[in-house]
Amino acid sequence: MYITEHNGWLCIQDSNVFSAQQTFTCGQCFRWQPQPDGSFLGVVRGRAARVWDADGALCITGTHADFDAIWRDYFDCDTNYADICSSFAIDDFTASAAQFGAGIRILKQEPWEALCTFIFSQCNNIPRITGIVQRLCEQWGEPLRFAGQTLYTFPTPEVLAALTPEALAPLRAGYRAPYLIAAAQAVQTGVLRLDDLCDMSTDDARHEVMQLRGVGRKVADCFLLFGLHKLDAFPVDTWMKKAAAYYSGDMKRFIDSPYAGVYQQYFFYYVRSVYGGKT
Repeated sequence: MYITEHNGWLCIQDSNVFSAQQTFTCGQCFRWQPQPDGSFLGVVRGRAARVWDADGALCITGTHADFDAIWRDYFDCDTNYADICSSFAIDDFTASAAQFGAGIRILKQEPWEALCTFIFSQCNNIPRITGIVQRLCEQWGEPLRFAGQTLYTFPTPEVLAALTPEALAPLRAGYRAPYLIAAAQAVQTGVLRLDDLCDMSTDDARHEVMQLRGVGRKVADCFLLFGLHKLDAFPVDTWMKKAAAYYSGDMKRFIDSPYAGVYQQYFFYYVRSVYGGKT
């Protein structure tokens, strides 16, 4: 990994191609805001940043200390995505999908934020989820001024646990609002310990989180992959069912892989973008 520090920003280069557009719009996160210049603004662990890519390199505002403290882990910079991408490309279809989504990285998101956002994902699409999450943060998060804009932290479980479904009506989250409150109350009271889930096997963590009201297998697997970074989780949704229909090979070999979740993103991003349009 080769890092160059400039006036207020860093450029991180290695064998892994990074695409901000692919990473932030592939359905794994909903809080990075696209800017007119092609960069994205976001807040992670209370820290705001601007992110973009240049010739496959990751570029981000901040210092080397910021990178070591937050962004190296968040962008999973120590995983060899180039090798994972190559291992996925075993036929014409998967080779095309791997090339198409080669800049995707699986972000190590905050577990609480990922749990909430994927509770909102039930029977929903990416623009609507993004809108719900943005309204949630604007209403109950803490404001941060950055790059001339006001961004917001993600609300804590303690804040959301005290709310009622009626209070959440402005989110326009529908039947999902009580599920969010139930999750917040479970985390606040210690019924669900997110730190403990990180140390569990994927199967055990899935079982625990599915005890929450409104959390089924698809939401649980999205949370495991994007919130706990369990790369062997393979969420199945409408687009993955379409991928299975388009792909003539044996998808089970990917589902059973230690990198199943990365493979899932290659399938998802490729089929959604090339075959189905964006929803």
